[in-house]
Amino acid sequence: MAREPLELWQRFQSGRACASGVVLDTSRIGWDAGFFERMSADAARALSEMEKLETGSLANSDEKRRVGHYWLRSPERAPELDIAEAVETSLGAVKNFVARVHDGEQRTERDTVFRCFLLIGIGGSALGPQFVADALAPSGTRKGSLDAFFFDNTDPDGIDRVLAEIGDRLADTLTIVVSKSGSTKETQNGLFEARQAYSNAGLNFARHAVAVTAEKSALDKTADAEKWLERFPMWDWVGGRTSELSVVGLLPARLQGIDVDDVLEGARAMDEATRDQELPRLDRGGNIALRLALAWYYETGGHGERDMVIIPYKDRLALFAKYLQQLVMESLGKERDLKKRIVNQGIAVYGNKGSTDQHSYVQQLRDGVHNFFVTFIEVLKDRDGPSREVEPGRTTGDYLLGFLLGTREALYEKNRESLVLTVDEVSPRTIGALIALYERAVGFYASLVGINAYHQPGVEAGKLAAERVLELQGRVRSSLGATPSTAEQLAAVMEEPEKVETIYKLLEHLAANARDVEREGSGPSAKFRATRS
Repeated sequence: MAREPLELWQRFQSGRACASGVVLDTSRIGWDAGFFERMSADAARALSEMEKLETGSLANSDEKRRVGHYWLRSPERAPELDIAEAVETSLGAVKNFVARVHDGEQRTERDTVFRCFLLIGIGGSALGPQFVADALAPSGTRKGSLDAFFFDNTDPDGIDRVLAEIGDRLADTLTIVVSKSGSTKETQNGLFEARQAYSNAGLNFARHAVAVTAEKSALDKTADAEKWLERFPMWDWVGGRTSELSVVGLLPARLQGIDVDDVLEGARAMDEATRDQELPRLDRGGNIALRLALAWYYETGGHGERDMVIIPYKDRLALFAKYLQQLVMESLGKERDLKKRIVNQGIAVYGNKGSTDQHSYVQQLRDGVHNFFVTFIEVLKDRDGPSREVEPGRTTGDYLLGFLLGTREALYEKNRESLVLTVDEVSPRTIGALIALYERAVGFYASLVGINAYHQPGVEAGKLAAERVLELQGRVRSSLGATPSTAEQLAAVMEEPEKVETIYKLLEHLAANARDVEREGSGPSAKFRATRS
């Protein structure tokens, strides 16, 4: 419901929440005092459950696993001394290894310095490092900074594009393979492709490789047997989507010359602030992460009724929406609640950056279906150094702020509500604080709606289904003969008539890639035959 400007100003002053250099403005959210009163018991429970989580209670009783990403930036809060020591030791190992790389002590097999690194990972093992690299990596080549490249998918063409970008620098490229289990298929495939590329260039892959993995995993054993340059730990109490402040993110960040101590300090300060037991109210900000989670609850009806649109007005934060997409949707997208009832929870997340979005989907946000709420992210500092005026009294940064405030106002005129997060600048400390803020808000929201934010059965189901498809592909290849057959005919021979569509898609893909299958005709009635000798 739209309000008069003076009332909005009063709400802006009284309802702001601040922590670790981040300011949350909820004045354009339509809640009233009654909402906070109704949610007070649930909010208090969320604070209590977060406290138990941080002290080491089981988050996933079925897996007998705790959740301890908060210990990564405050190891002294870990429930056991060996966990605290492991965190501190891993950070020291990262710093020591990177110092050797930067100083030229750790060299390639051709006795040159490393100029680039290639990170091979999937999901949180790549999204976090990519986001931080885009946000914080220094512009241009300089001493103490390696250029970053990523294999983050099992797409052959995507892999070829990255290798083409690296080009003749492959001999000077360090490869980081990230997989907790060491058996993640996408990462295994990326490792295979990287090995082949190094071999084709006459290089010994092991002399350019480090592993980030769990102790005694398949990857750990391989790296040990082949004498890779280094092995770094992953722990079962750190999930992929909350792993950016572990070795997973700290190693690539440090290699790029990013101050990881400042990143950790920003997260540590946000964690400390969001342990505040003060409940948010209409006229008092309270705990910033809990206030953010309550805003999500209000906007979505506690059941994902609206999408979360993230629009940072800063190019360096363009990947933040992509990073949050995994953090929020993998954490909150759950079929059942803690009482095993079917609830189909979740919040859809999307976004790009302002003011680019004003020339794409903001038209629909203002005038189309009202199934969303917006989070604007404002960065006060325009650039290092002064800006020239593009018009009298106006800089490019002035326009950027004008578009943010103007879009916010244009949406509010149509009763489209929004949040604003404001930071002074994009810095390591700020990025650490934003990561911690959303990690904490996700945990609080999960408590408010009664789900487990820290397991992902749907992801595992997808992996198992993919394995069944690939097993079927093997049977298709062995069953197809030299006589042309349709997918229906082959499905009948294989006694798998209910899988005819999958069989057709497998045949189509094999033929398109000249994998000993030839196609005659087009569409579902096409015939296929084996061409292998």
